[in-house]
Amino acid sequence: MIAKKLFRLFIYFFVFSSQVMAQQHATTQQGKKVILYDNGTWNYLDSNSNVIINNLEIPAMDKHTVFIKHFAYSLSYNENTEQANWVAYQLTKEHTNSLFERTNRFIIDPKVITGSATNEDYEKSGYDRGHLAPAGDMGWSQTAMEESFYFSNMSPQVPSFNRGIWKKLEELMRSWAVENEKIYIVTGPIFSSDTFLTIGPNKVGVPTSYYKVILDYSQPEIKGIGFILPNSASQEPLQHFAVSIDKVESVTGIDFFHLLPDNEEKEIEQACSISSWIWTSTSTANTSTTPIENKSPTVISTQCTAITQKGTRCKNMTTNKSGKCNVHNQ
Repeated sequence: MIAKKLFRLFIYFFVFSSQVMAQQHATTQQGKKVILYDNGTWNYLDSNSNVIINNLEIPAMDKHTVFIKHFAYSLSYNENTEQANWVAYQLTKEHTNSLFERTNRFIIDPKVITGSATNEDYEKSGYDRGHLAPAGDMGWSQTAMEESFYFSNMSPQVPSFNRGIWKKLEELMRSWAVENEKIYIVTGPIFSSDTFLTIGPNKVGVPTSYYKVILDYSQPEIKGIGFILPNSASQEPLQHFAVSIDKVESVTGIDFFHLLPDNEEKEIEQACSISSWIWTSTSTANTSTTPIENKSPTVISTQCTAITQKGTRCKNMTTNKSGKCNVHNQ
């Protein structure tokens, strides 16, 4: 009897394994190959053999995360600061084609059950209702555009920051989406301490800085990069604020792109290769190319001169006068 049961188990395991092997090379009705990726989940290969990992843009979450999913973006809401810890979304080349105008109708997020900030908080505060996921990335859908004006997607930004360097970075992201077909973006506020300036009756926290992390997970060059920008006006080139994703993780305590295979995640997140990205903004409305940064020799990037803990020279590129990247220029 025991021998028969073992034999049946062997047959079941053999059949199941054969099905898995077949599924790994099967083709769906959409023409995408199903594969078992080494993060233990089922994913797909697109027509260019790029791996499609569902929800790749969503950071790691724990039981305390207040997770909210909207049509075009997701967020983690922080009741203490009355804004998102992070907002995550995918931006494709197609999404950069703006079909719908800005609504400019700021409204309370109906999915924040504890209540979010209101217009009263920002009124006469001296701060802009700064988008985390910009309206400029949401013009491809009427629903996406309307939801981009939820107060859960707003954060108090210094006007000269919101309308200056932050806007330039948002425009650059759209250019990168066009150049790389699709990018994954996570963005949010940074508070330097547990005590912070607040505005309005709901005591909305005013961040000292903001971050963005970007992942291009398409061939031929898979890459990632991060940014940390003070909540203030700046005339510095955007490269000046570029850091590794690891650096942003160390500052925020957030684990980004955790669904990547461990070896890829480590390699992508520890690098800050400025030379891997194109630092000009290309308008999708016409064929002209508008430089975002001053292309004079003063912003040409060079390899960081710092020595890593392993005793090797840092591979990050930098425009800092010190010769060190933002990771080592402390």
